[in-house]
Amino acid sequence: MTVSERLQEIRTGFERPFWVANISEIFERLSYYAVFAALARYLHEALQFPTDQAASLSGVFGGAVWVMAIFGGALADRIGFRRALSLAYFILSCSYFLVGSIAAPWLEPVRRVVPLGLLVGVVLFLPALGVALVKPSVVGTTARCSKERVRSIGYSIYYTLVNIGSFMGPFLAGWIHAHMRVENVFRLAALSVFLMLIGVLIFFKEPRRAAEQQTTSLAQVGRNFLTVLGNGKFVLFLLIFSGYWIVFWQQYLILPIYIHDYVNANANTEMILIADPLVVITLTVALNALTRRISSFSAITLGTLVTAVGWLPLVAFPRVWAAVAALIIVALGEITQQPRYYEYISRLAPPGQQGTYLGFAFLPIGIGSLIGGRFGGMLVRHFGEEQHRPELIWWIVTGVGIATTVLLWVYDKVFLTQEKTPEQVSEVTSKN
Repeated sequence: MTVSERLQEIRTGFERPFWVANISEIFERLSYYAVFAALARYLHEALQFPTDQAASLSGVFGGAVWVMAIFGGALADRIGFRRALSLAYFILSCSYFLVGSIAAPWLEPVRRVVPLGLLVGVVLFLPALGVALVKPSVVGTTARCSKERVRSIGYSIYYTLVNIGSFMGPFLAGWIHAHMRVENVFRLAALSVFLMLIGVLIFFKEPRRAAEQQTTSLAQVGRNFLTVLGNGKFVLFLLIFSGYWIVFWQQYLILPIYIHDYVNANANTEMILIADPLVVITLTVALNALTRRISSFSAITLGTLVTAVGWLPLVAFPRVWAAVAALIIVALGEITQQPRYYEYISRLAPPGQQGTYLGFAFLPIGIGSLIGGRFGGMLVRHFGEEQHRPELIWWIVTGVGIATTVLLWVYDKVFLTQEKTPEQVSEVTSKN
């Protein structure tokens, strides 16, 4: 197929809601990663939380978002993606503003009666309610509004646009942190998602459902949850794959503190974090094309291994450039597995349950952040602050990633993972 034919296929393979939802996702990710990039150091340095507690609270912020996506997926299926996105962006605009106001004078009466750790934990949980609706709505819209022949490239486009936002967020957060008070990072996040609320209300049209998707009762949504939870093999895969995200999220949970405390106190840690999304933006579609002939599960396993070994440059060279090199390698592993992961999960979802199954697909990301925050904070405290051997942090993080790779390989051998090809999916669809 020529380049012009491929471009024509892309132009005709996606409906308008695909583009509106995915473009709005740029700004949602900008907000999320601007906050995430600044959060750990903000908690540690501005609010004076100990290292392990700052990392744990950051993990709560990241993890709650993805765990709540399970429920957001079912709700989005029920109320429709347009309403879900509108509600999500309203919640996010309010909650990000509140996160940036934790130390504001008008919250002083609350801080006097509520322990600061509890207050911060509750406030950081609020954005999860919004993002929980955004993620399955956007991915579900991608599934509904992509023709089968371009669905794989659709998820690559989705993931590339996600990482444009992931790039812009830390970049803007770094500039703001260098020139203004860090609280303005959270106000920028609130403004970004508020603009997306307006955009969705004006431009987004509810994607069409297939005939069998027209009526989904609340009782059916409950049965869908039980069906997913009853799929032991699928749940086991999600639990194993959580190890990948324990390794991956350390770039936001402990790397900024690690660089500031053990590498260079003057480094702009938010700017360093743009290395990962920059690689993803430029190489996702190309790498997806190169790996299209290998199975989705094989791509997931390979990506997990690459991300695991990506942290080793920091072991040998505790320098800023080594941190950037580590993030580049981590990103290569990420783009090897992540678009194919969504493809793998979407093909497992029964008709009418894309939002539900794709909501569960975010569970490993949440588990990885929740566990990874506490895990990473303990590593920094023990090996950095107590033993003064910070290089051991990255040996252990790498070990977790390699163990996850081995477990995925064993899972594949035990269950003999079988996947339908796009042609097989099209054949089944035509018969139905």
